[in-house]
Amino acid sequence: MTFRKTFFWLHLLAGLIAGLSIAIMCFTGTALAFEKELVAYAERDARRIAHSPAESSRLALAELLARVRTAHPTAKISGIALENHPLAAVAFIAGRNEAFYANPFTGEIRQVASTRTRDFLQLMEDWHRQLALGGSNRPLGKAINGAGNIAFFFLAVSGLYLWWPRKWRTKGLKRSLWFVLAANTKARDWNWHNVIGLWSAPVLIVLTLTALPISYRWAGNLIFTLTGTPSPPPTSAPAAPSAPLASLPAPMAQTQPLSAESLIARAQKELPTWTSLTYRAGNTGAAPTPATVALRTADAWPRTALTTLSLDPFTGEILKTNGYASLNAAQRVRSWTRFIHTGEALGALGQFVAALASLGGCVLVYTGFALAWHRWRRWRNPPPIGAS
Repeated sequence: MTFRKTFFWLHLLAGLIAGLSIAIMCFTGTALAFEKELVAYAERDARRIAHSPAESSRLALAELLARVRTAHPTAKISGIALENHPLAAVAFIAGRNEAFYANPFTGEIRQVASTRTRDFLQLMEDWHRQLALGGSNRPLGKAINGAGNIAFFFLAVSGLYLWWPRKWRTKGLKRSLWFVLAANTKARDWNWHNVIGLWSAPVLIVLTLTALPISYRWAGNLIFTLTGTPSPPPTSAPAAPSAPLASLPAPMAQTQPLSAESLIARAQKELPTWTSLTYRAGNTGAAPTPATVALRTADAWPRTALTTLSLDPFTGEILKTNGYASLNAAQRVRSWTRFIHTGEALGALGQFVAALASLGGCVLVYTGFALAWHRWRRWRNPPPIGAS
């Protein structure tokens, strides 16, 4: 058996075994490529206001927070999120997926009218990560999808070799590089499988490789090894005492903490190109802790990088700045691999390419199974000797 034929049979076997898992990951990956944008659009009824009056008529954040607490007295507000957009409502965060949106000019409090889009995309994420299995079955779902991802990587690499035209003649090259009108379904499936596979394989190789550190600890540790960065202790080891984000000097007697408005304004002044931010208050009691403001900026590189400022809640002094520059080499690589996997690292174009390649993966699974079925039928019912 030749090397090419061996590769073909391994390719076929891997596809048949892992095809269903790959189809699920590709379909859900397509849906999740623009997850944040889809959720923001679906929730625009609460997140956006009708028009923007004069800036001087904005209500103070303390006033808006008081109105939220009056309207929802049992809500536990953990943070405030702002967008640098004239029509953006102020979001008061209450838990992982709940928020109350306040019109900064009228004080009207809104909640999202429907969470169907968010719920659907959460379901897609559950299927993408662990086949929607929960509880004690969650590790099983993650293991199946992790193995499917490795198989998908092999399929993309081996497919690139198999799909590459062996003879660069015009007719054969066209059938491998672009769609042609096929006389029958088998020829169509072969053409689609080759063309979509050849164009999408480079992207799929990147997507599957960047998924490995998400699925496997050894892949994450490999990044630390390759970058020469000391590996973090295993989760089973006793946790070392974690240092605070920043040391906070003891305030003078009877010193009053600054308002959230003042602290946020201090952070905005430090990073004037901010596009969005999330504020979380520090403890101002007997054991005070810093307030934090996590900001995204228009000129950040990589595009997904966050800068977190730790501020003294009594003076507004910036005690510590954490951002991409403060990460070690392995953490920087991990931050890239995570968002290259979703396409976000390269903006909307990257997300579109990732979505298109994932959609192509769905077609590859279908055409791969169809070609295997054609081959099996031909094996069970071989044509008469001498037939074409």
